[in-house]
Amino acid sequence: MIIRLTCIVFVLVATCSCKTSTEENLLTDYPAIADDGNINAVIEIPAGTQQKWEVNKTSGIIEWEQVDGTGRIVNYIGYPGNYGFIPQTLLAEKDGGDGDPLDVLVLGSPVNRGSVIKCKIIGVLYLQDRGEEDDKLIAVAKDSPFYQLDSLEDLEATYNGVADIIKLWFSNYKCPSKMVSKGFGDKDAAQHVLEAAITGYQNK
Repeated sequence: MIIRLTCIVFVLVATCSCKTSTEENLLTDYPAIADDGNINAVIEIPAGTQQKWEVNKTSGIIEWEQVDGTGRIVNYIGYPGNYGFIPQTLLAEKDGGDGDPLDVLVLGSPVNRGSVIKCKIIGVLYLQDRGEEDDKLIAVAKDSPFYQLDSLEDLEATYNGVADIIKLWFSNYKCPSKMVSKGFGDKDAAQHVLEAAITGYQNK
């Protein structure tokens, strides 16, 4: 007697809601500066990935940026660090900014999207995006080997070429000429940018 077994396979299809699930407002529920003096950074785009997610300035939820109904993918190699923003900051348009929270690139191992990680600022990359100031703070994650670094000079001495990679990446990921690099500023200059963005948020 031959017994035939019929295998029925159920396939579960996961649909993307195009937003992270959280009850927190990542813009307002965390201070820019943590109790221990480190900086809080909210990660929108994990290192090495290309999906362009960003915070919704109304809800404080991270959402996948949509272009003609499709999630945006950066047409370049993945981000060279964990990319996100500093909560409770604002680069005001009246001060030459873009009206968004202050951007930060955090060097360290990739972390999950929506993570709030502590970091230390070591410099700033001055950028213009079609005429608007679009500065990027450069920081090092607390729980990483990069945290031993205190400056861009330390970064260059210990990890030769990384600063050049960061500059080249941001100058080209939107295609050449859209993002114009104005060079790096040191830790003190970065701190000045941060303080101005904190004041901008408080005075909005």
